[in-house]
Amino acid sequence: MKQISEAELKRWLDALAGEQTLIAPRDVAGVLLYRPVQCSGEIAWGFTRPEMSVKNAFFPITDHLLSIQKSGGQVQIRETLPEGKQVIFGVRPCDAHGLQIMDAVFIGKEPVDPYYARRRENSVLIGLACQELHSSCFCTSVGGSPEDGTHMDIMLYQTEEGYALEAVTPKGQDLLEGVTFAPEDTDKPVYSYPVQQFPNPGSVNWASHFSDEYWQMVSDRCLSCRVCAYVCPTCRCFITRDEPVQGKGEFERVRCWDSCNGANYRMVAGGHRPRSEKSERLRNRFLCKFLYYASQYDLSETTSCTGCGRCVDACPVNVDITEILNDFGRLE
Repeated sequence: MKQISEAELKRWLDALAGEQTLIAPRDVAGVLLYRPVQCSGEIAWGFTRPEMSVKNAFFPITDHLLSIQKSGGQVQIRETLPEGKQVIFGVRPCDAHGLQIMDAVFIGKEPVDPYYARRRENSVLIGLACQELHSSCFCTSVGGSPEDGTHMDIMLYQTEEGYALEAVTPKGQDLLEGVTFAPEDTDKPVYSYPVQQFPNPGSVNWASHFSDEYWQMVSDRCLSCRVCAYVCPTCRCFITRDEPVQGKGEFERVRCWDSCNGANYRMVAGGHRPRSEKSERLRNRFLCKFLYYASQYDLSETTSCTGCGRCVDACPVNVDITEILNDFGRLE
């Protein structure tokens, strides 16, 4: 592997920030988030895992899709496709894995989502292997790895001398043009991680537990606050609405994140809610992760969960995905 010093890495990132949007882990009022930075000095080095995933850079919380203007008898529609290139530095393997899962939804089948596709096309992922795991991480239980560079364009591994670097894709190789590496190559460092004891979701026959009273028991705690979906790297439910633009006589179509845990999820005309009970919505969230998703999108993976553990930390009432895995592992 190529070797790059910390000083050269920061010089390179500073140059990238001057040419295009550079997104990296950044301290925002005490919360670690992936955010645009102007230079490497704004990056939060030595982090474990940002509070939110990189999903927002490709599938924004609020996305302005198009504007609709009516003049006389004519209706004019203007699509607002995202422009500009972006480099995302410090991507953890679980987040890159999450994007690969999102790809199956937005660009894996027709019709392709043009907004997501444009951002994916114009982005480069620079990954950074985890040197230690967050207390709630369980990526190795769902087929991931803290040092997996499979879904990156460039992968970095921190060493005592700086960073070992691997160009994973041609896009990543092109971005490295002009970078000064150490004269000698280096080996990929070996990290040690605690053993994770959670059952693999693929070992559970989830369909056979559809009618279990277990879901009612767990849902007694749930507040339907939806925070688990918002911090998740792979939850992709959304709603769209047309909002008036004040003073302009036009409307703007906006897409916003939604969640199957929300009380009004999939409510139809007349007020009917297909999943009116909280237990039905909570069950859907977990079966979507462990059963529906892979079969719907023809994935070889058995789960759309990356094991990042963010939902474990975020839930205010401790609805813990690892607890549910353990409970069903015992049942099996």
